[in-house]
Amino acid sequence: MALVSGYHGPKRSFPDRMIAAAKLDSGLYEEVEADSTATGQAAAVVIFAAIAAALGTTGLGIFASIGSAIASLFGWLIWAGVTYLIGAKVFHGTATWGELLRTIGFAQAPGVLYILTAIPVLGLFIPFVVALWVLIAGMIAIRQALDISTGKAIAVAILGWLVLVIPKVLLRLFT
Repeated sequence: MALVSGYHGPKRSFPDRMIAAAKLDSGLYEEVEADSTATGQAAAVVIFAAIAAALGTTGLGIFASIGSAIASLFGWLIWAGVTYLIGAKVFHGTATWGELLRTIGFAQAPGVLYILTAIPVLGLFIPFVVALWVLIAGMIAIRQALDISTGKAIAVAILGWLVLVIPKVLLRLFT
């Protein structure tokens, strides 16, 4: 295993990183924050979670998966951008937008479980549980990337998350 500059542990494999992210391992978020080559991996996590959600929710196949992946990528970019603006500019965190992209991308790892939404009865609870899990992972990712307190990270994560969720809710209400 190679060392990541700015991080004092071994560089994990991509699957190991996804598992550690889902386990809410704060060291993983430090690792991907410091690894400027991990942005592509973070994007892959977002895409995998989006495809799992599309397949689990709709069962419509590849076209829904592609659309979901594209929408999720834009949501990831927006959440990282809003988080950067609030966290770095308002709460004086130390992260760059790229560091937030990587950490928030890996925070989407629990999203691969959205595919379980296809299971009758159990599938009714999966979206809520996974969304909460992703939000908690996002809070840890934001705290580690911005080097701010947990309380500030919670505020930043929720404000950034609301920027994404409110338009989705409004869109569903009026369609």
